[in-house]
Amino acid sequence: MSLLRRLSDLFTGSRPPVAEPTTVTVTVLVVGAGSTGLALAQGLKKAGIACIVVEKNESLDAQPRDWNMGLHWGTDYLRSLIPKPMWARIQSIQVDPSTPTTEADAIKFLNGQTGELMTSVPANNFYRLRRHKLRGLLAEGLDIRYGQILENIEYTPDGKYATTYFDNGSHITASLIVGTDGARSTTRQLLLGPAGSIRKLPYCASFIQARYTAEQALFLRQFHPLYLASINPAGYFSFFGMHDAEDPERPETWTFFFYISWHSPLEEQKATANWSNAQRLQQAKEFAKEFTDPWKSAYEWLNDNQEVWYMSLTDFDPGAEGHKWDNHNGRVTLAGDAAHAMTYQRGQGLNHSVTDAGNLATAIEDFFSGKKPRAEAIKEYEEEMITRAGGEVRMSTTNTAMVHDWQKVLKSPIMTSGMAKVQDIRAQEYRPRI
Repeated sequence: MSLLRRLSDLFTGSRPPVAEPTTVTVTVLVVGAGSTGLALAQGLKKAGIACIVVEKNESLDAQPRDWNMGLHWGTDYLRSLIPKPMWARIQSIQVDPSTPTTEADAIKFLNGQTGELMTSVPANNFYRLRRHKLRGLLAEGLDIRYGQILENIEYTPDGKYATTYFDNGSHITASLIVGTDGARSTTRQLLLGPAGSIRKLPYCASFIQARYTAEQALFLRQFHPLYLASINPAGYFSFFGMHDAEDPERPETWTFFFYISWHSPLEEQKATANWSNAQRLQQAKEFAKEFTDPWKSAYEWLNDNQEVWYMSLTDFDPGAEGHKWDNHNGRVTLAGDAAHAMTYQRGQGLNHSVTDAGNLATAIEDFFSGKKPRAEAIKEYEEEMITRAGGEVRMSTTNTAMVHDWQKVLKSPIMTSGMAKVQDIRAQEYRPRI
């Protein structure tokens, strides 16, 4: 029996028509080579399911900016998706490979003006991973097609296949298309139209990655070897941590990663949209004058030509009215930021994304093996994902508003519940008292 006939039998429970499609290239097509898409592709490869990943950029390194992400309660999902030898290398892609992940740790939250400790958020088995290195690790051994900019998706009338069309004239037909193409997902907008656009929030942040002299670097790192957060009564939230410490013996080569975020009305964002890098840097330095160390010195010591990465905060709630997409009989779905873009002051994004990848890999295995019809498996995946991650989108956005309001900050989710999964928080809230 041909591969096409076998796939059709699995998805429909009946023999296919004589005139089978001849352009089916792969069982699963993943759109977007971010951490979510690559983790999913590794899980499918592990299960023996054919998968192609397409990426709009010409390489994983095409974009110069890099950042780091926290992996904590989602660790088991990522571990389950990749081969054991690959997981054994997870330490090598941390911001400081020489500092092992500990079973018990905490992120300190300081008063940004006084340096007083406000709270310590448990960060047990907390991995601080460099995105660039994580993608490089997860890309190993996968079929990735670069320079593929998605333009359209069409669906066969028989309900079996979907075809993606790219700006270079190429196209790929698959039994399932998974959009993992980030917060500004093209896949999502093709499914939802204008309703698929990301929502801009009245908050902004300026990120910086910088190196210092050995003496300065040692001073800055003494506050915490990896990460530190603060909430400033003036209305700022900030983070400070390591980004790259490959050589622990040469502090002058360390790269620090830090930002300040603030309430910024949409009118203000529009008015400053064309600001130069010099203006962004000056603004950030002015904000930093309200801070104690390490932020105060870190900003004072920056060169005048220091690059600033400015961004508006955004979200996309898959559970909001009008955001439910048609998965076309289980032929297309979304995962990661494409499905649920969220703010980052609660550190949840990567954990929900790898959870999506793990759950979706299981759903794909279920219909590939014939255990469940494709439409049923994808529906179940989406219902769980929308409830779980949609709840986090809303909680993270609420948290972002509260940590920028000194009168509400102590009641914010990050201060009351740390980085726990939103469903765990709610279960605790409704647990009967004995």
